[in-house]
Amino acid sequence: MAEAIDTFSLRGIAVPAFGPTVLYGTAIGAILPVVALTARDLGATVALAAAIVTLTGIGSLLTNVPATLVTTRFGEKWALVGAAAWCAAAMVLAASVPVLWVFAVAVFMVGMAGAVFGLARQSYVTEAVPLHYRARALSTLGGSNRIGVFIGPFAAAGVMSFAGTPGAYWVGAVAALGAGLLSLTVPDLSVRGPGHGNWASRSEELEEAVDAVAAPTIRSILRSHSHVFGTVGIGVLLIAAVRATRQAVIPLWAQHLGIDPAQTALIYGISAGIDMLIFYPAGRVMDLRGRRAVAVPCMLLMAAGLGLLPLTSSPLQLLLAALLIGFGNGIGSGIVMTLGADFSPQPGRPQFLGLWRLLSDIGILSGPGLLSLVTALISLSAGIAATAVMGLAGAAVLWRYVPKGRRTGP
Repeated sequence: MAEAIDTFSLRGIAVPAFGPTVLYGTAIGAILPVVALTARDLGATVALAAAIVTLTGIGSLLTNVPATLVTTRFGEKWALVGAAAWCAAAMVLAASVPVLWVFAVAVFMVGMAGAVFGLARQSYVTEAVPLHYRARALSTLGGSNRIGVFIGPFAAAGVMSFAGTPGAYWVGAVAALGAGLLSLTVPDLSVRGPGHGNWASRSEELEEAVDAVAAPTIRSILRSHSHVFGTVGIGVLLIAAVRATRQAVIPLWAQHLGIDPAQTALIYGISAGIDMLIFYPAGRVMDLRGRRAVAVPCMLLMAAGLGLLPLTSSPLQLLLAALLIGFGNGIGSGIVMTLGADFSPQPGRPQFLGLWRLLSDIGILSGPGLLSLVTALISLSAGIAATAVMGLAGAAVLWRYVPKGRRTGP
C-alpha cells in the first residue's frame, strides 16, 4: 500500500475526477449571466426576477440531505451521471418552454442537480485520493469548477449571438450532458482499495468490517459530530457567506462610484482570473503546512479587501481591492471541501458531507441577505463593512478550531 501511495499521481485520475467538473461548471457559468434577464423577458418584475435567481440556492439547500440518500444508494459514479442528466433536462426545459413558472421550476431543478453533483464529486475525490494529496486534489476540484464557470459565459455569448438568449441554456444542456457522459469513466469505488488511489479489489476483511457497522443515518451523524458542526461548521458557514457576498459587492460599489459597466466587467474578470489561477499552490500549502495555514489567511485577506472597498473612489483603487479579495478567495480554493473530507467519518461520509454542504448553502443565502438588510437600514458601505466583519469572525473561528499543522490521520 505504501508503494501505491508513493506512486499516486493526480494525472492518473484527472479525467474522471476533474473533467466532469469543468464541463458542469461550464454549464452553470453559461446561464448565470442570463437567468435574471430571461425571467424579465418572460414578464417577471425586477423583484420576482431576483427571487427566481435565488431558486438555484434554495434548490441546492433543500436537496443537500436527500443527495446523501442518492449517493449512498447508487454510488458516486451514478449520482454524478444522474445529476448531470437532471441538469441537462432543466436546461432544455428553460430553453424550449417560454413560460415563467416553468422557467422557475427549471432554475430550481438546476439547484437540485448541483447539490447531488457537488456531494458526489467531493465524496469520490475524497475516497480516490490518499490523504497527503487530499487538499491538492480538492483544491484542483474547486479550481476545475472555477475554470468551467469562467469559460461558460464566453461559450454562451458566442451561441447567443445567433440563437438569442435560449442559446445560453442550449450550451448549458450540451455541457451538462458532456459532464454526464464523462462521469461514466469514473471507476466504481466499491472495487477500489480505500484511500490510496490504487484500483484493486477490496479485501474480504474490510467488507466484513464495514458490514458489521450499523448503517449511519443523518440523525446519527448529526448527533455524533455535533461539536464539529457547531465549531468548524460555523467557520465554513462564514466562509460561504463572505464568498457569496463578495460577488455582489464589487459591481454594486462600482455602480455607486459611477464606473461604467464595461470597466466593471473588466475589474470583476481580472479579480476572477487571479482567483482561478492559484488553486493548486493553495492546495499544496494545505497538504504541507496544514489547513489552518490557508483557511485563516483566506478569510483575513477577503476581510481586508472588503474593508478597503468602501474607501475606494476610482477604478484603479477598486481594482486593487478586488484583486485582494480575489487572491484571498483563490488561496481558499477547496478549503470547505477539504475540511469536510478531513472531519467526515467512514462509513457515513455522504451523510456528513450532505450536512456540511447544507451549512455552506445556508451561508451562501445568509451572506447576501445580511448585505441587503444592512444596506437597506444604513448604507451600502455599512453593508460591505458588515461582510468584512463576518470575514474577521470566520478567521477567528477557524484559527480556534481548525487543527494546526499537517494532518496525519484519515
